[in-house]
Amino acid sequence: MKLAARYIKLRLPYRRVVHRLTAIGVLFCLVMGGAIQAKGLSDFRSDFELGKIMPSADRLGPVEGTPPSTIAYRGAKELGYVFLNSTAASSIGYSGKPIHIVIGVNKSGVITGARMVKHSEPIVLVGIPVKKIRNFIAGYVGLNVIDFIETKRRRHDVDIVSGATVTVMVIEDSIIRSAIKVLRQRKVAASVAATGAREDAVLRSLPAQERDWKTLLGDGSVRRLTLNLSDVNQAFEKINAAAAARPERGKTQDVFIDLYAAVASIPTIGKSLLGAREYRNLKSTIKPGQTAILIAGRGRYSFKGSGYVRGGIFDRIQLIQGDVSVRFRDKFHKRIGEFLAVGAPHLPEIGLFYVPPNSGFDPARPWRLQLLVARAIGPIQKAFTTFELAYRPPNEFIKVRRITAEKSAAAGLPTIAAPTLSEEQPLWQRIWEEKILDIAILLLALAALTVVFFFQDWFARRPRLVLWGRRAFLAFTVIWIGFYANAQLSIVNVLAFVGALLTGFRWDFFLMEPLIFILWGSVAASLLFWGRGVYCGWLCPFGALQELLNTAAKSLKIPQVAVPWALHERLWPIKYIVFLGILGLSLYSFELAEMAAEIEPFKTAIILKFVRTWPFVLFAVGMLGVGLFIERFYCRYLCPMGGALGIPGRMRMNEWLRRYRECGAPCQRCAHECMVQAIHPDGHINPNECLQCLHCQVVYYDDQNCPVMIQRRLKRERRVALRSTSLKSKSPPVGGNE
Repeated sequence: MKLAARYIKLRLPYRRVVHRLTAIGVLFCLVMGGAIQAKGLSDFRSDFELGKIMPSADRLGPVEGTPPSTIAYRGAKELGYVFLNSTAASSIGYSGKPIHIVIGVNKSGVITGARMVKHSEPIVLVGIPVKKIRNFIAGYVGLNVIDFIETKRRRHDVDIVSGATVTVMVIEDSIIRSAIKVLRQRKVAASVAATGAREDAVLRSLPAQERDWKTLLGDGSVRRLTLNLSDVNQAFEKINAAAAARPERGKTQDVFIDLYAAVASIPTIGKSLLGAREYRNLKSTIKPGQTAILIAGRGRYSFKGSGYVRGGIFDRIQLIQGDVSVRFRDKFHKRIGEFLAVGAPHLPEIGLFYVPPNSGFDPARPWRLQLLVARAIGPIQKAFTTFELAYRPPNEFIKVRRITAEKSAAAGLPTIAAPTLSEEQPLWQRIWEEKILDIAILLLALAALTVVFFFQDWFARRPRLVLWGRRAFLAFTVIWIGFYANAQLSIVNVLAFVGALLTGFRWDFFLMEPLIFILWGSVAASLLFWGRGVYCGWLCPFGALQELLNTAAKSLKIPQVAVPWALHERLWPIKYIVFLGILGLSLYSFELAEMAAEIEPFKTAIILKFVRTWPFVLFAVGMLGVGLFIERFYCRYLCPMGGALGIPGRMRMNEWLRRYRECGAPCQRCAHECMVQAIHPDGHINPNECLQCLHCQVVYYDDQNCPVMIQRRLKRERRVALRSTSLKSKSPPVGGNE
């Protein structure tokens, strides 16, 4: 008892230290937050050469308008406009701060230059040189923002920069959106509208006429792209020496892919290719405003790709029309066995794809089918190139109308320019739609975990269910949440959130990663109910990996090290100090804070799966190695993410973990069996350290393990024995006299 009292006295100063450090850190954040200001074009004037943004320009005019832009001049002649993407469109990257790109666009709507002048993504883009990202941005030079149809370099597939996800998608989206907004504000296309008329094409309502394959190919109803091995090898030779060193094997004239495309919702084309019966099915299922596209192929390369098998996304094809791009998912796809047009060849892959009605796609206008081809150049690196199949509906199916400005206004149509620059669906919405299956799986897992915690008393009375159910969930966390979905929360997310609060909070940035957003929502809810332990104990992939490896180590009889309580109590505050240090550093330099955040081995072990330079791999393996002897070593003492979640852990509304009066005095059973030593010698559970593994609750109800429950069981058994003896003594002897 004296020893326990001594520990309690020692514990109080440490708690005060942590709370004071927390208060100082929060105060520092609030003080420093006032110094952070938004950046404009003038702030980066020394970071770019005008001649590379707007060739032959010699000066810039004043920055004006909404969104702000400036006119680039050569002498007295206006050449175009220069602007900063972040002042015209959302460009917030993974770090929570804008990616600043200076863009030039001439009066014809062509991007003349683009240069990234500032970003906060050096750690997120680990393994991806900044030069590669700048080359990606430079690829937009020459893009005509007004007339996308004639431009073959309208948009890059984000996977072209292998390993980058949200960052590159934001770059792509912000360049297009900001250019559109500036051109609108400057009324670049006003001269087109001044003619008083524009052309509008629509599909004719013609009866279906069945045609043979040769006719369909001849009149352009079916378009074809044929690539042989030589075509593909030459394309990779132009972009990447490493890819050129790994050519496709075979004869140069062997077919790589023979690709066909057609608009099935045009009656003559659809009925000829699908047959009368399948075309009737198509008409009965297609929605108003929806278009059906037939894509077919043969050869050694599949246009459907691996993404279709993995998650319902066809990652190798993309439909592009103007400022509209469509990726197909399995819910908008139907397998077709054969083309039924007379003379049609056998094509092993035929798919009927439905274009969503709200996509902005117009079947009467030309479009392109972009085919992405990848080639491995390393263990996790790939090179990418694209090929395009251009499609224009045959003139016989098109009716062109000439619409005057007056008729356009009367009909509510825009009269500025043709084609009108339309707003796209927000980027975060497109990402959520593409990941709907992953979102559903994660929500089901979180729902199951919520049931476990709300009914934890019922589960705790079933030790084997808790044991094997927990191991199964941890395996799901490591394999699916971690290695598959890469949904590992990090201290970088916390820094991004704090930065957003100080510089202007925007929901669209946090919605860019749906699984991360959902996990953070679950963390916020669980902190109110149970504290830090729900995430750290069940949903953290690296923590789950540590625990599963330690479980295997125990089964292999690897000796476990028990950290003395006095030492343990002096080590656990380290993670809070590390967190506050990184938080303070982020207010000075987010880049330095991200470097300091490498104390988290999550990126190395989970995101990059140990494919990284040796110092990072050595550190991650070292943390896992120590965890074989000291369970959850990294979680206990070093994890800044755990420190960040542990600080608000005392805000929980309820005490869900049950305790007896005898816990801690004299019983220490749960304290000795707690894997992270979250139970103090006096018997109370520290919510900042508890991982909610529920083992103490299993012991709480176990009448074979918990001393209190053992005593109750023995008393109950004695009462049952006494009652049984009493009943036997009162019963008459068998065969006695009446």
